[in-house]
Amino acid sequence: MIKLAGTYELETRKNMKGGPGEVTLEKFFLKEDFGGGQRVRVCSKLILPPGSGIGLHAHEGEDEIYIVTKGRGKVNDNGTIAEITVGDTVLTGKGNSHAVECVGDETLEIIALVVTY
Repeated sequence: MIKLAGTYELETRKNMKGGPGEVTLEKFFLKEDFGGGQRVRVCSKLILPPGSGIGLHAHEGEDEIYIVTKGRGKVNDNGTIAEITVGDTVLTGKGNSHAVECVGDETLEIIALVVTY
């Protein structure tokens, strides 16, 4: 399956998981696009304008991978707080929690992949 840039479904969520501002999800592929029992729940770019974020939430029965492609952010990965920037990656799962927010003057963009088990 090939999807061309500019053809992705967009969804904007206010106060995502209790976080500040709005986050836009640019959905590369939907759950139903995958075979294999549809173990991939999310395959999207997260677009966080300055000051916006995703609140603290747990990942039970799934793992989420973040790959930072633009901007700067602050992540809380199960109590470990760190600044993240382009090229950094975060893996959260096994019941652990995370949150992220854009801390720079530039939009934070993250590729997010959620895999269930």
